[in-house]
Amino acid sequence: MPNPIAFLALAIFPIIAVAMYRRLRRDQALIWVVMLGYLFLPEPPAAFDLPLMPPFNKHNIPALAAFVIAVWRYGLEEPLLPRSLTGKVLVLTFVFSPIMTVLTNDEPVFFGQVGLPGLAVKDAVALIVQQFLLILPFLLARQFLMSGGSQRELLRALMIGGLVYSIFMLIEIRLSPQLNLWVYGYYQHLFGQSIRFGGYRPVVFLYHGLWVAFFCMTAAVSAYALWRLDREDNRLKYLLAALYLTAILVMAKSLGALIFVVMLVPLVVLLKPVVQIKAAIVIAALAISYPIIKGADLIPQQRLLDAAASIDPDRAASLEFRFDNENTLLDRAYLKPVFGWGSWGRNHILDPVSGNILTVTDGRWIIVIGVYGWVGFLAEFGLLLWPLVLLWREAIATRETAVSPLIAPLSLILAINIFDMLPNATLTPLTWLIAGALMGHAEQLRAERLKLTKYVSRLKWQSVM
Repeated sequence: MPNPIAFLALAIFPIIAVAMYRRLRRDQALIWVVMLGYLFLPEPPAAFDLPLMPPFNKHNIPALAAFVIAVWRYGLEEPLLPRSLTGKVLVLTFVFSPIMTVLTNDEPVFFGQVGLPGLAVKDAVALIVQQFLLILPFLLARQFLMSGGSQRELLRALMIGGLVYSIFMLIEIRLSPQLNLWVYGYYQHLFGQSIRFGGYRPVVFLYHGLWVAFFCMTAAVSAYALWRLDREDNRLKYLLAALYLTAILVMAKSLGALIFVVMLVPLVVLLKPVVQIKAAIVIAALAISYPIIKGADLIPQQRLLDAAASIDPDRAASLEFRFDNENTLLDRAYLKPVFGWGSWGRNHILDPVSGNILTVTDGRWIIVIGVYGWVGFLAEFGLLLWPLVLLWREAIATRETAVSPLIAPLSLILAINIFDMLPNATLTPLTWLIAGALMGHAEQLRAERLKLTKYVSRLKWQSVM
């Protein structure tokens, strides 16, 4: 169980957020408030669980604090919702579709002697608030991180955050994952999953070692991007930081994150920005199509298992475990395909005697489909893909002249994060922060392009008159 320090850290973080907003520009403050909260606050079960509300934890307290401070100090320069009709529909569906989830799940479900309650109005309120808090970093970043300078700050923050976190990673690589236990009084996951290849996989203050490795990967890719794009005298520093973070990533012992860095670094270093955006769209679209292909039973599971077994039998066993649970959970989800089963673990299979949950939801996609149905899945993953589509459209419309090169590596990081949500639930506040920054930039480009078009048309009309 979390100790008092864990709850104290959550309670005082809004004060830390106020201090950051007093000392930093608003774009820098938003980035660092969200990032520091994600990296250093305690994971659930450390949370404040209030009546009729979702738990307030490390994933929503920083964003809520940033929102309140930003509205208080600066106000909202434009509405919270995106400008495009598609963006508005996706956001509203994401936030309010739980109403239909609750209305279609008012009956209890039973597994032998064990039953789960039906959902009621209070569950609808809690789920709507939970969805709003989840997407809040996206809405804030869309307003305050749309400019090229803010995007550079985001890349720098990811790199610096990775460099700072690497110190704690090295401690746990040497001593085993103990920092969360020492500071907050509990271990946040199964210790056995941190043992890999005769050593330890660092967990630090995140949910799992895979989350740490993925963050380290994004930090390394950000450093390589800054090295390529820098026009000052910092290129050597960025390169050294990138190589150091790559070495730390190798020591983190996560095969998936290593594969991602091998994929992304050549794209970031060698390709033009518009090509990087196209590659990001392809990666993200493949990820979103996976559940549909999986549901149609078109995934060659046995071939993938055989290929994994030829590399590492342990990884093949882990992959088979994932496939088995995905198949079971998909069968369960198809009983409530449109709006899902809702909360309280109704999307799982329970032991009919003990009530223990028998299924494991690893991938974010299977969690969302099970809880919110295909409507919730399309809203969430569509909202993450849509900024990439808008950016590509603006890059084509402006012939690549107006698109900041800084958004290309961020697009790839977002796309690979979407892809990683197939095997893992690595949807974090940083995911939404990057997606919001890209959405804001795309909308800004479109507004400037339309304004210029109207100005040119007016000049032509005046010349004719």
